[in-house]
Amino acid sequence: MGKRTPLFHRHEGLGAKIVDFGGWDMPIHYGSQIEEHHAVRGNAGVFDVSHMTVVEFHGDRVTEYLERLLANDIKRVKLPGQAMYSAMLNASGGVIDDLIVYATGNPCLAVVNCATRDKDLAWLNEVASAFAIQIVEREDLAILAVQGPNAIDHVKSVATSCQSKDIESLKLFQGCWSDNWFIARTGYTGEKGLEILLPENDVVAFWDALLEAGVSPIGLGARDTLRLEAGMNLYGSDMDESVTPLESNMASTVFLEGRDFIGADALRELEARGSYAELVGLVMRGKGVLRAHYPVFSQGEAVGEITSGAYSPTLQMGIALARVSQVSSDMAVEIRGRMQAVDCVTPPFVRNGKPTYKPLN
Repeated sequence: MGKRTPLFHRHEGLGAKIVDFGGWDMPIHYGSQIEEHHAVRGNAGVFDVSHMTVVEFHGDRVTEYLERLLANDIKRVKLPGQAMYSAMLNASGGVIDDLIVYATGNPCLAVVNCATRDKDLAWLNEVASAFAIQIVEREDLAILAVQGPNAIDHVKSVATSCQSKDIESLKLFQGCWSDNWFIARTGYTGEKGLEILLPENDVVAFWDALLEAGVSPIGLGARDTLRLEAGMNLYGSDMDESVTPLESNMASTVFLEGRDFIGADALRELEARGSYAELVGLVMRGKGVLRAHYPVFSQGEAVGEITSGAYSPTLQMGIALARVSQVSSDMAVEIRGRMQAVDCVTPPFVRNGKPTYKPLN
């Protein structure tokens, strides 16, 4: 038996298929992954993501600490509670993990992945030792993500009046504390929505209220196809410590100028070489499903492999992220010994329910 969120028995009661995910017993689906995917694209869905790790950074030198820790520049964040997506790197520029940091002052708030919790906390504390920073894990908080075109309206219908007003005031990629909950305009699906950190004692009642209001429960299976359509990386698949953010379609989260974060020198050397693999999108020209580790070819030569792939319920075709050393108009993927033609595109594939990808060549 793995660790369980406060909503585990609600998942069981809804008939969820439970699987191990990073040591947690989590719902993969509640009957139909495809229907759950379409529920988020068409209305609203709620995900229990309480297995993720919430940390606070306490201390007078939090900004200096984050400047050293992160490839992105926390000083570029101007709004209170503004979210910043970034990666923390090793000395070789490899991605230890990606995370979202919220500029909530002192303490500053961050959410990191569950599967990498132990190594993340060890690294956060190791770097903190030079800045007299205290890392506090908020194990008292659960997390729900409510995503979809009608998600915000559904949340407002069951939230307090204070929370509803605060939600209306939030800009995209910004969060705030409201009635002891932290509510943010962020997500992992390419849809409008909110991610809500709330006390464990509140989460069951809030979950029940959302379902009563017409929000669908969504498992990790649909979460994965939604994030892939949105062109969002999955740690351990699309990036890890063996690759840099420049090779992982994360260049926009790297700010090198005038900074000395961990891994910066390695990234400067890579930029100076001017030639490295890149993470691109692939779409099938015909029928078939693209899967992780299928080899990718350009003009008949092997140039890389798929890192994440699936059937896209929204586009009704196979899509993938792939790390390749060359892009051309003649791209193919080997599937069970046969070459299948694909187009190389720029992710995201879908945003707000609409196709958004564009050809790379």
